[in-house]
Order: sequence, then structure tokens, then C-alpha cells
Amino acid sequence: MADPSALSPLAGRSPSSRADGAAGALPPGVGQGGVVMAERALVGKLVLRGDADDAGFRDAVRGALGFDLPLAANTASGAESTTALWLGPNEWLVATAPGAETAAAVSLKVALSGRHASVTDVSDSRTVIRLSGANARDVLAKGCPIDLHPRVFGPGRVAQSLVARAGVILHQVDESPTFDLYVVASFAGYLWDWLVDAAAEFGVAAGR
Repeated sequence: MADPSALSPLAGRSPSSRADGAAGALPPGVGQGGVVMAERALVGKLVLRGDADDAGFRDAVRGALGFDLPLAANTASGAESTTALWLGPNEWLVATAPGAETAAAVSLKVALSGRHASVTDVSDSRTVIRLSGANARDVLAKGCPIDLHPRVFGPGRVAQSLVARAGVILHQVDESPTFDLYVVASFAGYLWDWLVDAAAEFGVAAGR
């Protein structure tokens, strides 16, 4: 469970501030708008495991979360407040609003009581960097080895990959495009700074 009084791994960061005190990322003559960056601080995260072929398991999860789990590989389902990301045939990452992970975990555990399933709170293990804007895909393409072209990677798609050698769970949220990058907390600062540098040529602004 995330400590509500704790600071997020990227607290105090913005696209115009760097941990090393460097100047902002906007080069002379470049305006804002190409890329927008923000941390989705303290998002709740639960690892859910169970038998995807068991209709009872799927029904129980639907009753607890209010939507069906994604069963197709590398897809997501749900809404902004609660989202389930497919990680494997019998494993999902359930992301909740900050502070809502405990209630979601309890609801899932009650619904799945007696079934071969598990729910683990991993909220503190990762943070989420949100990257959006017309050039967001261009920035990711600089450091991600997978094909991010819209014809193969669009809204609702998920991938476990690398960005600038940092392991991430990548989720395209919408067509803007908006991407959420779930990164291990200890690599968050490094990845943030890399993204700021990679986005500089397009103009980078702070989001919410």
C-alpha cells in the first residue's frame, strides 16, 4: 500500500527542472505543445493472478472491479479511475486512483475467496510517467525497440518493453496520443530526464 504522506519518486520534477540543476529542456525558438509530460503520482497498483479460463474467476473480478478483465494479449480494459493491464495469460496489473488500492484489493479478495487466485499490492514498486502530445510517439521511438506505429500500437494496447534501457510497462491510453509508462521507482528519475532530453526538439511542457 502506498503511504499517502509519502513523496512520489518524481516529486518536484517538471520538464523545466532537472535533478542535476540543469536548465530547462526547451531550446531557443521552440514553443510548447509538441510533448506534454507529467507524473501520475501515487497511483495504486495491484498484481492480480488467476485462471483466465475460469468463468467464475472472470465473473468475480467483474463484480469487484465493474468491468471485464482484458483477455487478449497486450491489451487493457477499464477506465481512467481503474484500469487492468494484461501482463500474461493469468496475470494483470490493476491500476487505481491514489489511495483506492486498498479498497480495490479487499473487494477483489472477498470476491475471489475460495478460488485459486491472488491479489498483491505493489503500489510502491513503480510510478507512472504520462507522455502525451502530437510528438509523444516520436519521443518514445527514440528509445523503444518495439513498433509503435498507430497501425499496430493504438489505444488500449499494452507492451512490456524498454525505453532508454529502462524496463517499462507501456500503455497507450488514447489517440491523442497519450501514453502511460509504468517504471520501477529507482529508475524513474533517470527515465524522466531521458524523456525531457528526447522531447526537447519538439518543445516539452508540464502536464497534470
